[in-house]
Amino acid sequence: MKDELQPAVPRGYEISDDPGRIDVGRVHHWLSTDAYWALGRSREKQESAIRGSRNFGVYEVGSREQVAYARVVTDGATFAWLCDVYVAPSVRGNGLGTALVAAVRVHLRPSGLRRLLLATHDAHGVYAKLGFEPLAKPEQYMALLFD
Repeated sequence: MKDELQPAVPRGYEISDDPGRIDVGRVHHWLSTDAYWALGRSREKQESAIRGSRNFGVYEVGSREQVAYARVVTDGATFAWLCDVYVAPSVRGNGLGTALVAAVRVHLRPSGLRRLLLATHDAHGVYAKLGFEPLAKPEQYMALLFD
């Protein structure tokens, strides 16, 4: 499916939603040591999150090494939450994050979802390029935070 907001994947990389290709150890290391939202997350917790989600990876074509990751929690029909989007520092600035999130959009579009949400502290510009907007009525949203 072609999407009007689907940027090309940079040459030398490919995106896959094959769960068997996810380098769980690498993803855990990235998130638990370098992602402000997941610092200290246990390997067990990360493995559980991966099992309960749709997972996407970006891979170098030659080495097949994973260089980026995104996870989607969804019922597959009405709602999805995009989270744990991470691009390895060594390949940042090449458009991989934008291409990855665009690929997630394309993958989810046929489901007929009503809403795809995310939260970000510092990447609003990346997501805005792909059609994400601030909540129109944030006062309607609530959260229950567990300790």
